[in-house]
Amino acid sequence: MQIDKIVNLLETEGPLTGKSLLEKTKIDQFSLWKICNSSEKIITQTIGKRYLRLDKQVEGYARLSPSIIREFYGYTIIGTVNNLQEISKRAELLQQEIVQISKNKLELAREVIKKICESLEDSQIIKECACFIIAGDVAYGMSHLEPRPETSTGELVQGSDLDIVVITRDLPDNIIKGLDLAIYNEKNFLLKNPSYKEEIDYIVKDISKARAQMEFDCFESMVASKILDEGQFLYGSLDIFNEVKKLLSDKGIPEKIAALEKEALTNRVNAEAYLLKCEGTLADENVMKLFYTKEEKEEFF
Repeated sequence: MQIDKIVNLLETEGPLTGKSLLEKTKIDQFSLWKICNSSEKIITQTIGKRYLRLDKQVEGYARLSPSIIREFYGYTIIGTVNNLQEISKRAELLQQEIVQISKNKLELAREVIKKICESLEDSQIIKECACFIIAGDVAYGMSHLEPRPETSTGELVQGSDLDIVVITRDLPDNIIKGLDLAIYNEKNFLLKNPSYKEEIDYIVKDISKARAQMEFDCFESMVASKILDEGQFLYGSLDIFNEVKKLLSDKGIPEKIAALEKEALTNRVNAEAYLLKCEGTLADENVMKLFYTKEEKEEFF
């Protein structure tokens, strides 16, 4: 039986991540996830933080990130009742590893943006009239290094991307265009250079546009506001950063995000309960969209 195979492997090799267990057992990921989360012989410990992801494929848009498969694959330690201490120790090491990856990506993002700005003729004006904010996995300390295809080119990149929002205030259009081009060129360099293979996903917008998007009245504005809400200061004007955070607070965005996150948690609990009882496979779209996101389909399969 598959359960005996899994237990014997874990007893022999000790606690493993979901990724390692998948590679060693060759059991399909959906079946393996179900076995590990329903057997009394197997213990799982998940590390890190769950946070809101807005997804058009989900009613109400609210789902949790990491997805069920991503969480199992990269953020979960699996063992048996006979090695509880080893599970905790391995989980602690994994947590430290994820935090360090996030710190490294944060430092890289800051170095890259600083280099870009200082290379431009109007560097001082940019520092005063632009704020660089980092969001996504890096902001939550949840970055990973699992290779995945970059959406526009299909090039494999090193895990979590660098989500950067540039908020400008009274910055002349010609300087904005020069800054945008410089970031774009650096994005291509990091993507294609074998020493990096990192993806910068960025957008440049005026603070007036950011303010308008805080109306939270459509999917795109909800995503934009969520990114600013989770974002951390990276470089540039701290004054603009603080103004953005105050605007978010005045518009009640943190409370709206918290409500959606609560809804997403309920959705996750319901999805896991459904999937554990489900007799279907990932070929069924209703099963698939609960287990992982549309983008992740290309990463895992």
